[in-house]
Amino acid sequence: MIRSESLVPGMNTISTITLLTALLLAPGMVLHGADAPAGKPNVLLIITDDQGYGDVGRHGNPVLKTPHLDALHDQSVRFADFCVSSSCSPTRASLMSGMFNLRVGVTHTIAPRCRMDPRVTILPQVLKTAGYSTACIGKWHLSADADTAPGKRGFDYVAGKPAHYQNGKYREDILFDEAMGFMQRSAGQPFFCYLATWSPHAPLIVPDKYVEPYRGQVDENTAQFFGMVANIDENVGRLMRWLEEQDLARKTIVILMNDNGGTYGVDTWNAGMRGCKCTAWPGGARALCFWRWPGRWAPHDVFALTAHVDVLPTLAALAGVELPAPANGMELDGRSLVPFLEGRDDPWFADRLVFQHNARWPSGMAAQHKDCMAGVRWQDYLLVRSRPCDDPVCLTSGVSQCGALRNVARGSNVATYTKNAQFIWGLTPGDGWALYNVRQDPACRTNLVATEKDVADRLRQGYDRWWDAVYPAMIAAGGDAPLTEAAVERVKAKKK
Repeated sequence: MIRSESLVPGMNTISTITLLTALLLAPGMVLHGADAPAGKPNVLLIITDDQGYGDVGRHGNPVLKTPHLDALHDQSVRFADFCVSSSCSPTRASLMSGMFNLRVGVTHTIAPRCRMDPRVTILPQVLKTAGYSTACIGKWHLSADADTAPGKRGFDYVAGKPAHYQNGKYREDILFDEAMGFMQRSAGQPFFCYLATWSPHAPLIVPDKYVEPYRGQVDENTAQFFGMVANIDENVGRLMRWLEEQDLARKTIVILMNDNGGTYGVDTWNAGMRGCKCTAWPGGARALCFWRWPGRWAPHDVFALTAHVDVLPTLAALAGVELPAPANGMELDGRSLVPFLEGRDDPWFADRLVFQHNARWPSGMAAQHKDCMAGVRWQDYLLVRSRPCDDPVCLTSGVSQCGALRNVARGSNVATYTKNAQFIWGLTPGDGWALYNVRQDPACRTNLVATEKDVADRLRQGYDRWWDAVYPAMIAAGGDAPLTEAAVERVKAKKK
């Protein structure tokens, strides 16, 4: 599963897992070379908001220029089949908890269903037991009250959302400055800096100098979007230079990932994949994922099926701390990636199942949406169902993702992020599940349900068992709770 060849655009998607927590910790680290860092590594985790897998030069984008992200790619261990959730808060919940987002009650991006269960021990709390100083800089998106704010969840320092322009500086420039300031102040102890950008999520606002190179090549929204990615790229380069200047580069693990499938860039380049943010297709949840530790890990590609839930157990292993014991019926879904980072293999990944559910059903209707916009991955296969429900309550709701698929069913070719909705959002054939080999067929054009029935049946049974296992925890954690009236009105206003 580890290869030195270039990335294959067809590798893909989705989001989560089950396994015994006793198997989560990887073998201890053995440092190599005179330049290898001593002690616990610093960790800088950068997650971008709404950038897609295809929105980077090294992944084949023919328009967007990202020289600094490309350099980071070249210096990193690259997880080529890395799965996240298909939207923002669910991915962040899985990343922080090591559990599938349904298990911790996060099923939407608006309150209260974006509230991560406060009973769960999360990543910064785990690292603090190893003496780490912790910071959350930028977008959190997992709170609905003061008890679930990042400052109450293990972060020592929090810098949230600046205005788009503040004292003449652009928002993301400010956030990267905040990150460098925190890391500089943390000298003398290991740090965990969680840098979650607000870009390139809409509204599409960025200094014009970043947009101008793309005008005339793509439409204005895409040019603005690419400009926002270009600004992130510039800031990543600035931060990498700063780490070198501060003699921190070889002491710091740098992780770069994005939070969901592509958005405004998918009609320009989507690495051959069907799908975008909020869809069940491969392009809805495949993410870029680079891990760099100079002097420790040789750059290479890893094609094992991995996911956001693997980050917590991996960083726990690297920090040398034990994982929290399962509590309240919540067991970790992730597994350490240390063997892959060190150039070894872990045969367990060859048989893992990774699950996805778009989850944006109307509140109180989780059970009716079990089989809507959902999927399960195994090896190169994706079993997927991209169909709306036919419940009359959902038909009249203004907050269900089913509405987008109903428009597609009526023949519309325009949907969020695309003018090619019949392909990007698309419906699975008939009224049931479809099976695709996403390595060979990332566009999901050849349904294998009939010819590989045993695989389809196995994955469907796995999905049913998974849903039955996580459903009670999701209900108990508030994942089907009524949305606030203000949140509903914001969604309805946005749709007008």
